[in-house]
This record gives sequence, C-alpha cells and structure tokens, in this order.
Amino acid sequence: MSDSSASYIHLVQHLIEKCLIFQMTKEECMEALSKHASIKPVITATVWKELVKENKEFFMEYTQSKNKDRMTEEETSAMIQKMISDSKKSDEVGSSKESDKE
Repeated sequence: MSDSSASYIHLVQHLIEKCLIFQMTKEECMEALSKHASIKPVITATVWKELVKENKEFFMEYTQSKNKDRMTEEETSAMIQKMISDSKKSDEVGSSKESDKE
C-alpha cells in the first residue's frame, strides 16, 4: 500500500473515531463523512468494518449504549469541518518538517 493510501485510510479512521466520540451510528458517520469530507460511504463502511474486527468489545458496548445528549446536525457539521481543517493543518506541518529533514 502506498504512503498516500495509508495516510488516507488513517484519515478516515481518525474521522470515524471522532464520529464515535459524538455517538454517531455507522450510517450517520458514513453520511457525515460523505457530505463534509467527500469520503465515499463504501470507504467509511470498509474502514468501520475493520475497526469493529479489531475492537469487538468496544463496539459491542458502543452499539448498546445510547447517549441522550446527541449533537444536532448543525453542531456535528461544524465539528467535522473543524476536524478536517485541523487534520489538514497537521498534515501541512508534518510535510514541512519532513522537507526540512531532506
């Protein structure tokens, strides 16, 4: 797998983990990442499936728990945009540090 593919999958995993913090379902996460980060739902579903395989106990508890204080779509949208922005800034800093080493 190329570095860019691995970093893309890592980004999707990171965004899914953020969705989990906000108690989103798989479907909500797929929709949010599609809408706000232009990530195809099949990619999100595939990465989600692998996360479930690696963390069965967590996901069993996660699916059973219900959070009554769920965020509104507007709040979720704002948070995802911030996550994407922060991720891009982090990538830019990492890229500049790597080019400084060369």
